[in-house]
Amino acid sequence: MTIEKDCVRKLRLQSKGMRVFTTLPQHDLRKVGPAALAIEAAGYAGVSTQENKHDPFLALAVAGAATQRIELHTGVAISFARSPMVCANIGWDLAASTGSRFTLGLGSQIRAHNEKRFSVPWSAPAPRMREYVQAVRAIWAAWKGDGKLAYEGKHYRFTLMTPNFVPEPYDGPAPRIGIAAVGPAMMKVAAEECDGVKLHVFCTRKYLEHRIRPILAEGLAKAGRARETFDISGGGFVVTGKDDEAVARLFDWVRYRVAFYGSTPAYWPVFEEHGLGDLGRKLNAMTKAGQWNEIAQQVPDDVVHLFAAVGRHDQIARAIEARFGGLVDSVSASASASKPADLPPDLIQDIARIPTLYRPAA
Repeated sequence: MTIEKDCVRKLRLQSKGMRVFTTLPQHDLRKVGPAALAIEAAGYAGVSTQENKHDPFLALAVAGAATQRIELHTGVAISFARSPMVCANIGWDLAASTGSRFTLGLGSQIRAHNEKRFSVPWSAPAPRMREYVQAVRAIWAAWKGDGKLAYEGKHYRFTLMTPNFVPEPYDGPAPRIGIAAVGPAMMKVAAEECDGVKLHVFCTRKYLEHRIRPILAEGLAKAGRARETFDISGGGFVVTGKDDEAVARLFDWVRYRVAFYGSTPAYWPVFEEHGLGDLGRKLNAMTKAGQWNEIAQQVPDDVVHLFAAVGRHDQIARAIEARFGGLVDSVSASASASKPADLPPDLIQDIARIPTLYRPAA
């Protein structure tokens, strides 16, 4: 047996399996409870909400009250638009009422959205996010009885916590925290301060292997933490359906998303890893010229495949293992919040057999 095959065998024997997430109908809270029950019954590991058109916390509160097992993640809530105290309160309440099933997923968003959509000041996001995570943890620690609240940083200062404002205690750990990361600075913050990282869908296996994994490994080593304690999620699209026609429709939808993200210079390092820098610059020029309806036509099939696991329901488990296996610990079966997954329970079980390194606490 070769060393490589022996490593794969040991990984299959020792690791937990790939966790599959899907989305909730955030647009109508009346639909969340029944949807969450169906998701849990189908065998999904959890649900993740986004902060696009709707608040990311409300749907999780409804889903948590309706279910017993599934994980509940914000994927993500915009951090700087909220005080760390606000997120600490919400996270505590969700964890307390759901048996510690809640994970606080945070994202910085870009400068324009912070200043013009949320009307909050902008500063270098990675240092500020580091303090944000530290501050939330300090608040939770104080509420857990681990000493007086005394967090003082450059961006955040929390030194007042009277008994009247301490929430009731609950059994179980404080919520886990994961952050969305694209660039190396935020990747380091995730590895050094957080319980996991939520990778952008505009990501390829090669970029994950060559660029992201080394940064995460360095950060985890600096923090003295094992990879098995750190949850890596996302990092690409899952394009699937019950038949070829359904796959083709979603494939074209993802083609547009690749073109959309690829038109933004911040994402060009992913293209450059594959020698596709000219494509990014062409897409950027087209968007500046208002040619939004034509950008998808510039992305060939082989480029879309770089960003996605593709196949019918009877093919997708193998495709997910080939695209994500050994690198990430959970995937979203929903291409977006508006496109919920429809995986049959036996397929979810097949995907859950794909070995991963992350070992969540029992």
